[in-house]
Amino acid sequence: MTLNSANNSHEAYLILGATGDIGSALCRLLSEKGAKVMAAGKDQEKLEELSSETGCSHFQLDASNFDEVDKCFEKTLQEFGRLDGAANCVGSLLLKPAHLTSYAEFSNVIAANLNSAFACVRSSGKVMRKEGGSVVLVSSAAASIGLANHEAISAAKAGIEGLMLAAAASYSRQKIRVNCIAPGLVQTKLTKSVTSNENSRQASLSMHPLGRLGEAADIAQAIAWLLSKESSWITGQVLAVDGGLSKVKIAQMQLQAAR
Repeated sequence: MTLNSANNSHEAYLILGATGDIGSALCRLLSEKGAKVMAAGKDQEKLEELSSETGCSHFQLDASNFDEVDKCFEKTLQEFGRLDGAANCVGSLLLKPAHLTSYAEFSNVIAANLNSAFACVRSSGKVMRKEGGSVVLVSSAAASIGLANHEAISAAKAGIEGLMLAAAASYSRQKIRVNCIAPGLVQTKLTKSVTSNENSRQASLSMHPLGRLGEAADIAQAIAWLLSKESSWITGQVLAVDGGLSKVKIAQMQLQAAR
């Protein structure tokens, strides 16, 4: 999967959740390829740092607020004169069984993940209806396989996949493509509580058949490809970028032999 700079030098993209590890990696990648990028997120200071580094524009918002997301899309279209794609990289992580999860915690997970995804699709449907474009949402391997203590995040991410399928159908005639990336465990600031604990890290490594955890760049490359015209005949799909976690199972004896 490559993003051709010659083909994308005039394209414009909006990235929600741009100050997270995956979002910022995506902004850097798209900017390096010559695309115009609007980086959107909550943290104004981080947005300014990213803008200074990459040359991208920036917009401060709460991505779960429909009105603010609408304004961001309108600003992007006004500034760039076009919008070829939007990606929602906003997310959160809560690792608790359901009986220990409060209503407030669950609501926060839904707002950060599902509400922001819906807001992205909603605004994309308004702005891209005439020219078409690509929308990429971020789900998780946890939406398709049972992982202990993932009830809240699994519910939110499964909702995102359902949203993606319906939106892909609704907007297909307007040439708006809608797809999902479903990562495994990616090493970011968000997952530090898992990856910094050696026992948890080793347990996670053993679940990923390729023998390593993901990097932000792994996910950014996949999102960039789905945003680009190189994937122009793809819609309504969940692309697992998870080191084999969701589909490939290896026996314990294979793990021992690999060591």
